[in-house]
Amino acid sequence: MDLRQAIRTVALGDALLAPEGSRALIEAFITRSPKEPDARRLKVLTLREREVLTLVGRGLSNIEIRRQLFLSPATVKTHVNRSMAKLGVRDRAQLVVIGYESGLVRPGEASGPGEASGPGETWPKRFP
Repeated sequence: MDLRQAIRTVALGDALLAPEGSRALIEAFITRSPKEPDARRLKVLTLREREVLTLVGRGLSNIEIRRQLFLSPATVKTHVNRSMAKLGVRDRAQLVVIGYESGLVRPGEASGPGEASGPGETWPKRFP
C-alpha cells in the first residue's frame, strides 16, 4: 500500500494495520479460551435477534440468514437493525465483534451452505 492510499484509508475513518499486527491480533483472538455467552449484555435482545446475531457473526449475509431461518429479507434487516440499536453499535462489523466478545459466536464454527450451523442443525437443502 502506498502512502496516498494509506492517508485516504485513515481519512475515511478506517483502520490501517500492518500485516504483522493483523496476524498477531488474529492469533491472540483465536487462542483465547471460548466464553459462555454473556447473558447480561445480550439480555436486551430477543431470542430471534440473538439467533440472527449469531449468523451475522458467522459471516452470513442477510440473504443467507433469510434462507436459513425462513424469514423475509425485510424481517432479517429489521432484526439486524434492532440488534444494532439495542446494543448501541453503528455497523454490522461491531455486531460481529459483540458476537465474539460475548461468546455467542466462537472461532471455527460452521458458516456456509451444507455445514452445520449449530447443534443438530443443517442448511435447508431445498433452497438454492
